[in-house]
Amino acid sequence: MTAIAPVSSYADAPPRTARRPSLDVSVLVPAKDEAENLPLFMEQAQAAFADQAARYEVVVIDDGSSDDTWAVLQELQQQYAFVRAVRHRTQRGIAEALRTGWLHARGETLVFYPADLQFKPEDIPRLVAPILQGEADMVTGYKQGKYEKAFVSRIYNGLSRRLFRVSVRDLNNVKAYKREIMAALPMRPDWHRYMIVLAANQGYTVTEIPVPLYPRHAGRSKFGLGRIPVGVLDMLAVWFELRFGQKPLLAFGMLGAALFAVGVLTGLVAVGVRVFGGIGYRPLLTLIETCLLLGSVFFATGLLGEQIAQGRAEMRDLRRTLDEVLADRASEDAPNDERAGGSSSARRR
Repeated sequence: MTAIAPVSSYADAPPRTARRPSLDVSVLVPAKDEAENLPLFMEQAQAAFADQAARYEVVVIDDGSSDDTWAVLQELQQQYAFVRAVRHRTQRGIAEALRTGWLHARGETLVFYPADLQFKPEDIPRLVAPILQGEADMVTGYKQGKYEKAFVSRIYNGLSRRLFRVSVRDLNNVKAYKREIMAALPMRPDWHRYMIVLAANQGYTVTEIPVPLYPRHAGRSKFGLGRIPVGVLDMLAVWFELRFGQKPLLAFGMLGAALFAVGVLTGLVAVGVRVFGGIGYRPLLTLIETCLLLGSVFFATGLLGEQIAQGRAEMRDLRRTLDEVLADRASEDAPNDERAGGSSSARRR
């Protein structure tokens, strides 16, 4: 059997052995135009991992960078044995980058960490400690220090806490989580910001620790005020998914039934006015037609949503079955892969 190289150049063709954890921690680092920051990030990561008992790797996902990020990563792979690099030819966003990193990662515990050095790699061991010690399934950091958009962040986190009833101070920050959590979550664009909410909803335990925030080492932020309306709409979409995603008929059916009932009651009133008052009132007729029509449409939408929800459930079952089959195959290929990986590591040293 042809040995699979331990480092992949393209995210679209992950090695099958990526599903077989062989390390303790995989740090997933989405990078968009971060060529200036990555060398220092790896230098600090090496120092942070040096005295740790856990085995670490850093999986950097080049998310369609237009600078020298990919060339820098090729050099860093030769310099540091713990670095693995994958690449998106075009920008796909952080959520997709995290999924790509998960497919290539070999760690039991995953860490989402940005490449801009606003968070130092020295804090990664503290972030993963509660998971490695069996105290939590997921750990999120909450920012310590001054930072831009603090006002917007407070509003966002306040609304999220009230809407989802998850008592953490900072939902959209660096985080560590068990590998199995990633497999259970829907990875839609920008939904990585609600990973904690989605995981908590499935019964995973969440804790938090303070993490210092520093100024960017180089480059500029990729996020502007235009992300605010997107974030609000995503928040509503996640809320609807958690509240009615499994039973859409509860939302559309109840609304449709209520409108239909209003139409029927209005019709009875219109008949009474006509019979006993001897007059017809056209606005009532318009209201009746509107309520009956909208009620029927909403109820039919709920029934259609139920069929879609059933299809999604079946797809999730198929995905779990496929993951199990791939994991079994990876276990069968493990001896050959380990020998190939050992030879490759020896050559790199």
